[in-house]
Amino acid sequence: MEQVIRDLIYVRFRLPNLQQQQTFLEDFGLKTTLVGDRLWARGTDAVAFSYLAEQGEPSFAGIGFEASSEAALEFIAAIDGVPVEDSDLPGGGKLIRLTDPSGHTVEVVWGMTKQPALASPNRPALNNSQATPRLGERVALTPGDAIVKRLGHCVLMVKDFRESEAWYKSRFGLITSDEIFVPNEQGDFTLGAFLRCDRGDEYVDHHTLFLVHAGKAEFNHAAFEVADWDVLMKSHYDLERAGYRHSFGVGKHLLGSQVFDYWKDPYGFMVEHFTDGDLFNVASGSFRKPISEMAGNLWGPDGGPGQ
Repeated sequence: MEQVIRDLIYVRFRLPNLQQQQTFLEDFGLKTTLVGDRLWARGTDAVAFSYLAEQGEPSFAGIGFEASSEAALEFIAAIDGVPVEDSDLPGGGKLIRLTDPSGHTVEVVWGMTKQPALASPNRPALNNSQATPRLGERVALTPGDAIVKRLGHCVLMVKDFRESEAWYKSRFGLITSDEIFVPNEQGDFTLGAFLRCDRGDEYVDHHTLFLVHAGKAEFNHAAFEVADWDVLMKSHYDLERAGYRHSFGVGKHLLGSQVFDYWKDPYGFMVEHFTDGDLFNVASGSFRKPISEMAGNLWGPDGGPGQ
């Protein structure tokens, strides 16, 4: 079945202090709702939520994809023989729950009620050396309801990359954008791959999921798209002044081209702001790249985000 999933739409956590996390998420640029022992947050897109936390000891609780149709949801469910349930998540719809080979919880939803889009921050046109569309006008940053647009991708550490790659591709139809290898004297070792959704000729993010061969199951980070460069930089300094823990950035990746800025939430889970990422479609192909390109940046600090 083609175009099995449309996108990755949320990440889930368990946390002991939801009020503390709500403050962080609002400062990070999401619009939050806290009801009882459940906290959820959304960006300006029409998706009901992009982040969900429930009361509990600090832990990563999984990711959620949106199926392209009800038939696609049933197709995925049939592979593992799992039931299609009515969802109790914000937005409702139907849901299936899976466990990947490393033990990560993976949910797939369909029919979630869309919410009205929120106002996004904006600014007048950007002048550069090739074009100057902003004439006789000063730059002013207009605030919106939230600075985050949506969840863009998630990076997961897995026990065995090839096993996990096969599992995700066979169920969700993901396409490799860049496979990462480590050169050595015994032959190249595959570290992992940036995977994107298959929506045919429609352009999608360079990667929706990055699986890293780590010999263990672990959450690495979730990346949220912000409105533009100015919003990302303003938020960087706002978060710094608020005393939050910075992880890495600001810089621009070689693979995916995103301008990035990584932060730690109060429980040490890493989240990223990004903007200006590459868009690929089915005709864009797949590539194999050395780890130096994954770790390298077009500009910015050396190295990568720490754990």
